[in-house]
Amino acid sequence: MINYQEHIEINPETRFGKPILKGTRISVYDVLNWLANGMTIDEIITDFPELSEEKIKSCLAYAADKEHKIRVAS
Repeated sequence: MINYQEHIEINPETRFGKPILKGTRISVYDVLNWLANGMTIDEIITDFPELSEEKIKSCLAYAADKEHKIRVAS
């Protein structure tokens, strides 16, 4: 299991406080959007060599964890 906290940070001074991959200005949303639009992990790494498969998968783990924590209003 990937520990996304090793790769993702939230800094109010970077990208308006959106979650980003450490050491970059690339947001989790950017990566998820690329994947949703059909880019492969290899294509993303080719375009952004500062990323790795583990960093990209940490974005998926972050999104899954966030989704898991959403509660239905009653």
